[in-house]
Amino acid sequence: MTFLLHPLRLPPVRTLLRAALLACVSCSLIFAAPGSEKLAPELRPENPRSTVDVIIQYRVVPVSAHHQRVNQLGGRLRHEFQSIRGAHYTVPASSLADLANDPDVIYISPDRAVQGLLNYTAVAVRADVAHSSGYTGEGVTVAVIDSGIADIPDFHGGGNHLVYQESFIGGTAADQYGHGTHVAGILAASGANGYSLYQGIAPGVDIVNLRVLDKNGSGTDSAVIAAINRAIQLRSQYNIRVINLSLGRPVTVSYQQDPLCQAVEAAWNAGIVVVAAAGNDGRNNTLGTNGYSTISVPGNDPSVITVGAMKTMGTYSTSDDQIASYSSKGPTLLDHVVKPDIMAPGNHVVSVLPAGLTLSQLYPTNSYPGGHFQLSGTSMATPVVSAAAALLLAQQPSLSPDQVKAMLMKGASKNLPSSSSVYDPVTGKTYTSYNDIFTVGAGYLDIIGTLWGGFYAQGSARSPTATWDSVAKRVTLTGVSGTNVVWGNTSDWSPAAVWGANAVSGVNVVWGNNVVWGSGTVSGFNVVWGQHVVWGQSGAVADAAKMLTGGEN
Repeated sequence: MTFLLHPLRLPPVRTLLRAALLACVSCSLIFAAPGSEKLAPELRPENPRSTVDVIIQYRVVPVSAHHQRVNQLGGRLRHEFQSIRGAHYTVPASSLADLANDPDVIYISPDRAVQGLLNYTAVAVRADVAHSSGYTGEGVTVAVIDSGIADIPDFHGGGNHLVYQESFIGGTAADQYGHGTHVAGILAASGANGYSLYQGIAPGVDIVNLRVLDKNGSGTDSAVIAAINRAIQLRSQYNIRVINLSLGRPVTVSYQQDPLCQAVEAAWNAGIVVVAAAGNDGRNNTLGTNGYSTISVPGNDPSVITVGAMKTMGTYSTSDDQIASYSSKGPTLLDHVVKPDIMAPGNHVVSVLPAGLTLSQLYPTNSYPGGHFQLSGTSMATPVVSAAAALLLAQQPSLSPDQVKAMLMKGASKNLPSSSSVYDPVTGKTYTSYNDIFTVGAGYLDIIGTLWGGFYAQGSARSPTATWDSVAKRVTLTGVSGTNVVWGNTSDWSPAAVWGANAVSGVNVVWGNNVVWGSGTVSGFNVVWGQHVVWGQSGAVADAAKMLTGGEN
C-alpha cells in the first residue's frame, strides 16, 4: 500500500488521499495570527482557547531558554529533535502568534498525521541472481519506521535479525496493524518453514524496528521524526545505513519548511540512505492534473530516494510489466522537484503477515498459506529499493547516500512501455500512465545492473527541479549540470543516461506530445505550476482500501 494520512479505515488511494486530507485539515490545524509567514497554513485563528500539538523549528538547537519561553506561554515540551533544530510542544492556540514573533523561530507546523502508505518481485528486479552470487545484505542494518514488526521465524534466519526495537507511540514495538511486518518481510524475510518463494530481497540484513503507526495504521509527524532521530543516534552502534519509510501524507508547505523533510535530510547528511514511498494517488484528478503532482511527504524531498510502483503482471518475465496507475506522479507540489526517482514492483506483493493483526482480520481473502498476505501499493515497492540499497552497501561499504541513489538510478532499466492502461470496473474508468520522467523517474530497479554496472558518481544526487519557461513554452530541468554534480554534462551522467531518452524527450524538454502538459493551455497546468497553489481541500478519486489490499490486475 502506501502511506498516507488520517481518518482511517484502511488505506491507499482514494480513501487515503481523502483520509490524508481530512487528517491534515481536521486533526492538525489550528490557529494563529493570519498571514504569519512562520505559521503553517493549517494553523488558523479559530478557537483560541484550545491547545494544539506543534513542531517548532529554530535557527539553533533549542536550549532550556527556548523551552522556558514556551512554558511561560502555557505550553509544554514533548520531545526534542536536535537533528532538525526543533522540538514538539503542546501549546495554547492563543500563544501561536507570540511564538511566531520569537526571532529564533524559523517555522511552526502542526504535528500532522501520517499513515502507512515477492514471489515475482525478486525475479523482476533480479534479486535472485544477486542471491545466487552471494549478495544478501549481510553486515548492513536497515531501520524500518512503520507500524512495528511481529517477531516471527522469518526474521531469525541464521540468527536474530531484529537487533533493536522501540515504540514511539507507547506500548510494545510489536506490530498490531500488519503493514510494518509485511514491509519488513519484503525487505528481509528468510523464507522460513519452507516458504523460500517469499524470501526477502536482502535476507541477510539486520533490522531496527521503530514503531510509529498504531493498530489502525495512523501516526504523527512527531513520532516519525523521533524515530528518525533515534536511527541517527544508533547509526554507528548498529551500522544503520538505510531508513525505509513506507508512509507519508500530503504536501502542505515547501519541503524547505516541512519538519518531516528536514528530518530525512538530517538522516541523509548523517550518512543514511532514506527510501520513501511516492504515494498511491496517481489516479487522483481532483485538480484536473491526471494524477500529476501527487507525490507525498517525505517523498517530495530532493535528497531521498522516492519509489513508485510497477505491476509484475503475475509473470517472471519483465517484458510485460506495467506501470501501476495508482502510483503517485511528480513533479512535487509547490517545489516542482522531479519525482519519483525509481520504480519497483509494488502490486500484488506477497509477504509475511501473521493472522490476528488488523489487516489480516479486515481482509482475510488476501491471506496466503504459512502466515503470508498480499498487499499492493508504493509502500510495497519501497522496501524493494531499500533492500537493493543494502545489497549495494554490503558490496561497497564506503558509498555515500548520494552515490547509492545515483547508482540505483543509473542502473535502472529504461526499457518500459511508452504507456499502459487499466480499466477499473469499480470506478468505471480507464487509467493511462505514460513513460515520462514524472511517472517512472529513472526507470525500473535492476539490482544486477547496479551491482555489476561498474559506474561511480561523485557529488550531489539531489533530484532536480522542473522549471516552466513561459517564453519558450517548455519545461526544463534545473540542477542537472555543474561541477561535481551527478547528473552533469558527461555522457555517462547526462539526463538521458540517468532517466532514459524516452522519459526526457527533446532538447532539455521534460515531456513530449503524449503527456498532459506542454503547451500551457491544458486545464490543470497552472495548478501544478502556479506560485500560490493550496492543494488538498477536495476529495480524492481512487479507492484507497482497494489499492492497499487488492491492487490492479
